[in-house]
Amino acid sequence: MAFVSFLIPCFVIGTDIAYSCQNTDDFVGASSPGDIVIGGLFAVHSEMLRPEEYPIKPVIQNCAGFEIQIFLQTLAMIHAIETINNSTLLSGVTLGYEIYDTCAEVTKAMASALRFLPKFNSSEDVVEFKCNYSDYVPRIKAVTGASYSEESMAVSRLLALQLIPQVSPASSAEILSDKIRFPSFFRTIPSDFHQTRAMAHLICESGWNWIGVIATDDDNGRFALESFGVQAMANNVCIAFKEMLPAYLSDNTFHTKVDHAIEKIVKETRVNVIVVFMRQFHVLKLFKKAIERNVRKIWIASDNWSAAVKISTIPNIRQLGTIVGFGFKSGDVSTFQDFLRNLHEKPTDNNKFLREYVMLLSVCAHLEYHDFQMCISNQSQDDLLENVENKHQIWRDDFLNANVESGFIHSTILAVYAIAHAIKGQCKDRNCKDPSAFTPWELLEELKKVTVTDDDKEIKFDSNGDMSTSYDVLLWEEIDGHMEITTMAEYDPEKGDFIFEDEEKKKQFLDLKKVQSTCSQHCRPGQMKKVTESPHTCCYECVYCPENHYSNQTDMDYCYRCNNKTYWAPVNSTTCYRKTIHFLAWTDWFAIFLLLLSAFGVVLVLSISVIFTKNLNTPVVKASGGLTVCYIILFSHFLIFLSTVFFIDEPTEFKCKTRQALFGISFALCISCILIKSLKILLAFSFDPKLQNFLKCVYKPVPTVVTCTGIQVIICTFWLIFRTPFVKQNFSIPRAIILECNEGSIVAFGIMLGYIAALAFICFIFAFKGRKLPENYNEAKFITFGMLIYFIAWIVFIPVYATTFGKYLPAVEIIVVLISNYGILCCTFLPKCYIIIYKQETNTKSAFLKMIYTYSSKSAGSVAVSQISLDSKSSSSRATISDSCKSEKNSVNGNCHFQVPGQRLIKGKVLPKNTARTPARKRLSSI
Repeated sequence: MAFVSFLIPCFVIGTDIAYSCQNTDDFVGASSPGDIVIGGLFAVHSEMLRPEEYPIKPVIQNCAGFEIQIFLQTLAMIHAIETINNSTLLSGVTLGYEIYDTCAEVTKAMASALRFLPKFNSSEDVVEFKCNYSDYVPRIKAVTGASYSEESMAVSRLLALQLIPQVSPASSAEILSDKIRFPSFFRTIPSDFHQTRAMAHLICESGWNWIGVIATDDDNGRFALESFGVQAMANNVCIAFKEMLPAYLSDNTFHTKVDHAIEKIVKETRVNVIVVFMRQFHVLKLFKKAIERNVRKIWIASDNWSAAVKISTIPNIRQLGTIVGFGFKSGDVSTFQDFLRNLHEKPTDNNKFLREYVMLLSVCAHLEYHDFQMCISNQSQDDLLENVENKHQIWRDDFLNANVESGFIHSTILAVYAIAHAIKGQCKDRNCKDPSAFTPWELLEELKKVTVTDDDKEIKFDSNGDMSTSYDVLLWEEIDGHMEITTMAEYDPEKGDFIFEDEEKKKQFLDLKKVQSTCSQHCRPGQMKKVTESPHTCCYECVYCPENHYSNQTDMDYCYRCNNKTYWAPVNSTTCYRKTIHFLAWTDWFAIFLLLLSAFGVVLVLSISVIFTKNLNTPVVKASGGLTVCYIILFSHFLIFLSTVFFIDEPTEFKCKTRQALFGISFALCISCILIKSLKILLAFSFDPKLQNFLKCVYKPVPTVVTCTGIQVIICTFWLIFRTPFVKQNFSIPRAIILECNEGSIVAFGIMLGYIAALAFICFIFAFKGRKLPENYNEAKFITFGMLIYFIAWIVFIPVYATTFGKYLPAVEIIVVLISNYGILCCTFLPKCYIIIYKQETNTKSAFLKMIYTYSSKSAGSVAVSQISLDSKSSSSRATISDSCKSEKNSVNGNCHFQVPGQRLIKGKVLPKNTARTPARKRLSSI
């Protein structure tokens, strides 16, 4: 196959610098031969020295800022490989390594990665260009690293060309989980998705919603900020400000932007929580400036610096406030710590990082702990070569162990072991002493299936190439005058919750809530948020929940509505209350008053019944229609009084159906009987022949009463069948439920009342015609008055009933029923009772006949005078009258009976020619 090759250039910095690149081997930081070689990419130095102006030649500059933490990760990789080689895991196959320093620069990382791509056993460092790399065997089978996500993104794209597996112990950017763009990338830590979700969860649980974020202006910082923004929004957390700092310390604007970020923090007085996504050396610069400005906040640390010892040892670090961070779950690193104790015995020939560290110890050994650490970090390679002359080598056993961040160490060791287990899977049926036994892409497929045992727990890569290990929630607390980094809780990414070891740790977590970091004051239960003109949803006003709404938690976006109409809530309520059920109860004073009136009416009915029964044979009782009619009328009055009972107390289906039907039928029966009495009286005393004939046809007592009452029964029956009344809950009163009877059909109710009114009106007309009866027997006049009371009561009732609501609505109907019933009862029977009791002399047969006779004489005399005046032309008529008066035939009991042509005489009265011949008293008695 044809191919094109290119040489990896070696850029010369200067012959006087020990770490200058004279040839490709000078580029390696640490190496060791083996049957299978694993590459390593670590940012052992924090920055690359740059010229004041932009470079015009492609020269890789020297590095500065020795990072103890990253150096320890290189040692962890070396320790893991040596441990595997000394074990039976690979059955005699040894692992080698080549570790390169990326200096936290993408360009340097890519230059280092180019060293992994040349073909195995090639005489020159050349990378062959092929269309198919399936059979291509590079020098390196797998890579551990890089330290930062931005570097890993670039390197992974380069390694993906040959599908060389890359396992990072520290690159956590969420985008690296994308297997389409980064198919050969794996990591032994969780994705930033879980970290940012854990941060947002912590902030939300602590009651903070107004925070600031500071991140580095690189791919890692931007992706972390984007991921956190999504999680914060999901947890109703608002970001008050975002500050981006240059990714490289060599950037001329770095210090200016740090000052600007601190100024922003100081001005935002309501922001008391700051989330920081930065590398350790960035945080170091930021915190020193914050200490100078006396900034005191709660700082949320990302996994990059949450366990950084060199930051925790900054002088006056306690002045910054509380620091809470998320670190990778640590494992047992005791064997690594033993390895560090014996590190001074290791040769430095093949480990430039270790050799540089020994030189740094010689230069900085005379300083105190923090200054010593700063001295190591601030030495450039050029300065180190100048200062190391005439210095004795000094070893400090405690320094490395004191700077161990177990989370990173553990994940680095885990990365090496994952690669080793994949190699083991490939070497089952192959001779792995031969480096060409398998290709990197075959190792990649094996790596996807690897399961590693860690602390008796089996873990493996998921479909995204991530290991779902948990996080330690770290709390920086001062103990004995020193800042210690302690584990407060564990965050489980799968469950999305915090796990506390004991109550003391949980108390520490709850103490964080004492700090307020909100745009607005918390809304208390009973209130809700009202969004202001601010673009942030976390800035709001607290307003009271309206009536019938409640909130039972703090900072609720809206108030809950009471779940149904049977509950209510006042303004600013934290719960709903069951509405009070109201109805006209037996114990209500007004109900008692109405019941007493009804009871008095019943007593009155019974008393009248007794009086009429004792005076059964008197003319007054007989003239009232007899005892049967009176009993029917009195019984109907009794039922009407009884019907009022069904309007009181809690409504039921039976009461609602019974009360109107009982009242309607009883009243129709009462009016029907009174109508018969009106017809009877008018028939007895009417002298109009046409009216007499009409009344004789109409006056049929039993059929009339049955028909009139039966019609009402039919109306009520149809009402109860088709639109029956029912119990209704009236919610018109905010805090109460009115139990009332719904009539079912207002039309049916109106027909029933209208029918009674029609009967009453007919009765009124007939009674009105007979209003001029004998003075002591003027029943028609009282019936007329009783009907007027009925009409007035019900006419007033209609508007009052229509405009009244509440539990006293039934009382309105009771009142009108009582008024109309009392009116008719009293007008019908009390005058008769008065005569029976107090005017007994008029309640005799002779007195009754005399009264009728007197009435008839007056009525007939008025008729005769009218007829005589109209017939003044007839002289013969006058002669006839005179003769008749003298005639003995026409004289009865001293009264003059006279007759004119076309007339006849009744007891001396002239009647019309066609008037019935029966005397009034006989007609009355016969009726």
